[in-house]
Amino acid sequence: MGDDDPRSRILAATVGCIGRAGLGKTTMDDAARAAGLSRATVYRHFPGGRDQLISETITWEVGRFFARLGRHVDGAPDFATRLERGLAFAHRAVAEHDVLQKVVDTEPDRLLPQLTLTGPLVLAVLRGYFEPLLEDEPLVDGLSAEAAADWLARNVLSFIVAAGGWDLTDPAEVRRLVRTQLLTGVLRAAPSAPDA
Repeated sequence: MGDDDPRSRILAATVGCIGRAGLGKTTMDDAARAAGLSRATVYRHFPGGRDQLISETITWEVGRFFARLGRHVDGAPDFATRLERGLAFAHRAVAEHDVLQKVVDTEPDRLLPQLTLTGPLVLAVLRGYFEPLLEDEPLVDGLSAEAAADWLARNVLSFIVAAGGWDLTDPAEVRRLVRTQLLTGVLRAAPSAPDA
């Protein structure tokens, strides 16, 4: 489906509504008005009502995020560089996502249940992305690509959301994190980090 189909229009409009009114106050009528469609059309695409609309809007926005992320890392010369580019981009994109940051600031209690539903999907997407790439890497003895992908996905996701003591706006810092922390537990010979 393209961005012009009614379903995508409704989802994009709902993201905007959440940015203006928040998760708790966004209604089906708001989404219909913002999309320039009838209420009946919104219900036809989201027969489960408001809960389905909000849940699918979050999943849709996450999917758009991963599409942008994929384009950003496309063409990286190796796995370590791909991970560095992806981690820095993802952390920045989350920090700069106005709607997400507004919801985090104003309605964290409403966001957590939504993330609980979406989190396993995000983790599965990351795992599925990493696993085939890791099959060609020199993994630590006894470590499968599947287990390595799971470990990396969980750790990368945690750093995207909360960088801890790492400055993910600094490319050298991201490079050190990837090459001295994330990949050393996965690859037999992790690519070296630059000198400090």
